[in-house]
Amino acid sequence: MTTETARFAAMMTKSADLKRRIATELADAVIKVVDICEASLRGGGKLMFCGNGGSAADSQHLATEMLIRLRPNSERQSIAALALTLDPAMLTACGNDYGYDRVFERPLRGLGRRGDVLFGITTSGRSANVIKAMEAAREMGIVTVGLLGGSGEPALSQCDLALLVPDTETARIQECHIALGHAVLELLEDRLIARPYQ
Repeated sequence: MTTETARFAAMMTKSADLKRRIATELADAVIKVVDICEASLRGGGKLMFCGNGGSAADSQHLATEMLIRLRPNSERQSIAALALTLDPAMLTACGNDYGYDRVFERPLRGLGRRGDVLFGITTSGRSANVIKAMEAAREMGIVTVGLLGGSGEPALSQCDLALLVPDTETARIQECHIALGHAVLELLEDRLIARPYQ
């Protein structure tokens, strides 16, 4: 086995081991997240997502799965979801006028409503703009869900519910975040197909 082959095998093994671990440790928390998302949507709320870099891409990915379709064999209505990362004009205007730390908090204050759910995605738990958005969400009566890594702090303190991947390697955490996101949304979609809410 070459050095690169061994390195590749180690990456895949670590990713698989982390997923097996969170499958046990986070199962109850995942169901609670599904519960709050379902309650929000049935009450006229929506799901919102924010994060930086790869987590911004995950935000857009997960919101799109709800707005359009998660699984090709599951027909259902479009589900109210949006990523606070989607509008470059808004992001750059806010960064210029208010500072980068407020690029999610500022639009959240205009778009968010009591009863919505905000997913804050940060692999370190230290993304200032995600934390500010979560602080604002809690002031507004919006439920906060963290997809976190490392110790989760200080973002963890702003979460009503948290799905914390117990690792510090960004790539492995991101792999688990998208797996967790898909699991939450697939379980949620199952409920909404079984009992449509509109």
